[in-house]
Amino acid sequence: MPRVALYPGSFDPVTNGHLDVVRQACALVGRLVVAIGIHPGKAPLFSVEERLEMLAEVFTPIAKNAGCQFDAVTFDDLTVTAAQRAGATILIRGLRDGTDLDYEMQIAGMNQTLTPDVHTVFLPASATVRPITATLVRQIASMGGDVSHFVPKAVATRLKKKFAG
Repeated sequence: MPRVALYPGSFDPVTNGHLDVVRQACALVGRLVVAIGIHPGKAPLFSVEERLEMLAEVFTPIAKNAGCQFDAVTFDDLTVTAAQRAGATILIRGLRDGTDLDYEMQIAGMNQTLTPDVHTVFLPASATVRPITATLVRQIASMGGDVSHFVPKAVATRLKKKFAG
């Protein structure tokens, strides 16, 4: 039976940092489920459908090259519940710096208490993508800045269209 991992996030938009984590995760598991968390109180830039399209477009080739099965889903409940639903025993979390580590350690501890059979695996960001956040990408793109160094080409095109009007 293949090892299954869930990589949760908002992916609004997909960044090169997310790409880096997916590359690393695909080398570790047989099936990777990328899960978009839906929060009613948040107003994302891209719709759920647009984000699912981006995930499929950007991550499918990476998974295929690694021999890893890829799926994209949404969830609006606990991350560990989404992991169990997907058959995942691993939660993938990317870390950029010590601040991320402190925050993620708290979440991992809570998740472990809630669901002891789902384990969190931290993947450190490569040096070239450490400063990238989806929030900064959205801000730069909204002001007409060039985000091509921070997101895959397909995502840069979508951002340009989103802010063109």
